[in-house]
Amino acid sequence: MTDFGHWTNVTETPEASYGFIYKITNLVLNKCYIGKKQMVSVKKMPPLKGRKNKRHKEVETDWRTYSGSSNDLNADIEKYGKDIFKFEVLMFCNSKWELAYYESKIQFQLDVLVSENFYNGIINCRIGKAPKSHIIQ
Repeated sequence: MTDFGHWTNVTETPEASYGFIYKITNLVLNKCYIGKKQMVSVKKMPPLKGRKNKRHKEVETDWRTYSGSSNDLNADIEKYGKDIFKFEVLMFCNSKWELAYYESKIQFQLDVLVSENFYNGIINCRIGKAPKSHIIQ
């Protein structure tokens, strides 16, 4: 079995996963945070001797221990302890575009910016037209 760190709702990671959309819930305050996390990133390496093109290598991120980018959320994790928070994976995504699109879509659907029940303070959204592989016919 794969180690999923503190993340729940996961039985296995889909093979082509680029990242996931998550929900972190403070079980004492009943306050949530919706975000996204890449599972892999691309590291650029210098070219081999005599070559000009850079090499690229996929490396795993810190997703197993990640606790969100909200300062308020992380302050509460520090204050109350990690054990009163629920870390849930909502969905896996196969590309950077999918990750950005579905994070924003879920945040808007849940009205995270107009509810006191969310830690989210911003919806950082800059998404272009869907790649051909994601267009619905």
